[in-house]
Amino acid sequence: MCQITGNELRHRQDPRGYLVVAGTEKLMIKRDFQRPEADQIAAFRDAPTGWVADACGRRGAIDHRIRPLSRSTRFVGTALTVQSRPVDNLAPYAALKFARPGDVLMVATDNCESAAVLGDILVGMAKNAGIVAAVTDGLVRDISGIDDVGIPTFARGLSPNSPQKDGPGSVGLPISLGGVLINPGDLVVGDDDGVVVVTQDSLADAIDALLAIATKEAAMEAAVERGATHPELIDAVIEEGQAVFID
Repeated sequence: MCQITGNELRHRQDPRGYLVVAGTEKLMIKRDFQRPEADQIAAFRDAPTGWVADACGRRGAIDHRIRPLSRSTRFVGTALTVQSRPVDNLAPYAALKFARPGDVLMVATDNCESAAVLGDILVGMAKNAGIVAAVTDGLVRDISGIDDVGIPTFARGLSPNSPQKDGPGSVGLPISLGGVLINPGDLVVGDDDGVVVVTQDSLADAIDALLAIATKEAAMEAAVERGATHPELIDAVIEEGQAVFID
């Protein structure tokens, strides 16, 4: 890994016109980082993403435009973070070498829509490495092959255009993806509704909150089954004078 000093952080443009920071032309790879415990991951195994977001203060979902493109959508795992230069996927391929079973490949491309960053070959190798899902703010291709691989794949869209493989990029360092700062080792949950990120330092509180949310949701579903037309909360709001009638 290259060591970068403050004096070396100068910008230039590579021949393709992309902005590069001098001194970072090589892949930067953090080979190991703290991951959640197995019981912490298990606590989110069956939780809908809506519940998970509620447990995180009604926040944590990445941009809605990053959606499931594969038939398979449900997953929970650990963020293996990747920063990839637009129109390049050297860094995602490098990440596979350092993946652990249960990881989620999280690939930031700065929302690049010029070419796919993931395809069925990369996703197939990811599955072989034990990765349980792939999420990118860019594009993917070979969707039928990705469906055959069988792990959930979320992206901004599809394109048959292919990327380069010459970097630079990073693996195992913080990234911004879908408007959310993601650190390596954060917990990631996905389903038909989208993707939610749970930071490691909030895991314990989120797990506790999930228990209360499950109880609340069960009660509200039971009310629907009984024929309720509105929640009891609305009656309380009116009775406590928090509403003003103007009719």
